[in-house]
Amino acid sequence: MSKKIGFVGCGNMGSSMLGGLINKGFQGKENFIVSTRSEGSRKKLEDKYGVKAVLSNIEVAKESDVLILAVKPYMYKDVIDEIKEALRKDQIIISIAAGIDIKDLTEMIGEGFKIVKTMPNTPALVGEGMSAICPNDNVSKEELDYVCSLFESFGRYEILNEEDFHGFIALCGSSPAYVFMFIEAMADSAVKLGIPRNKAYNMAAQSVLGSAKMVLDTGKHPGELKDMVCSPRGTTIEAVCELENTGFRNSVIKAMDKCAEKSKNM
Repeated sequence: MSKKIGFVGCGNMGSSMLGGLINKGFQGKENFIVSTRSEGSRKKLEDKYGVKAVLSNIEVAKESDVLILAVKPYMYKDVIDEIKEALRKDQIIISIAAGIDIKDLTEMIGEGFKIVKTMPNTPALVGEGMSAICPNDNVSKEELDYVCSLFESFGRYEILNEEDFHGFIALCGSSPAYVFMFIEAMADSAVKLGIPRNKAYNMAAQSVLGSAKMVLDTGKHPGELKDMVCSPRGTTIEAVCELENTGFRNSVIKAMDKCAEKSKNM
């Protein structure tokens, strides 16, 4: 039996999740309800996804079996204060906010609620998301399985301990931005070398996509796959050596350390 899934807020991450669920056909569009702050965005959501979109967070909270809090972290307290009286202990409440722990949510909502802390990333929009999931003790195995199937509809997931979320945010939550920068840099170089920009973006993106798929599908260590491309005295090893000389690995590690540190201090 389908559950009514509600989104309180539908910004970049919320719309990525909603779009992924709709595109995958997770359940009928009549089983979704979304709240937004303006009439313009409400109309856009209805037109784009064919779901019920409203201006009332309370209406979403009342109607939902699964409630996804898809607002910015700084808005959580105000939004929960607004909808608190409409929440039920048989609902599954899903948080997607960085920097808000299950303990924080319990203090805001109260004891006895089914809370699942999650962290999806934006590739959910194209069905290739990577999400972390951590339930509290009130969530049953069957309910956790449902949440996992929900997130699996727009990518992959891992069940993690809550303390591992800071590392996950650095590794998966923020990494699409790093990858987009890498694609952009490769395309800029390709343009410099004479390849038209629109072709350069497509070629760079496909190369990254194919390389990632090789890691996932072959199960081989990334270093082994790298070595397969590097011929003795070849072109690739020259590029790899230059990346090493300019601190490519160290830059990635330092950037992720900064990201995780920011997450811990939010």
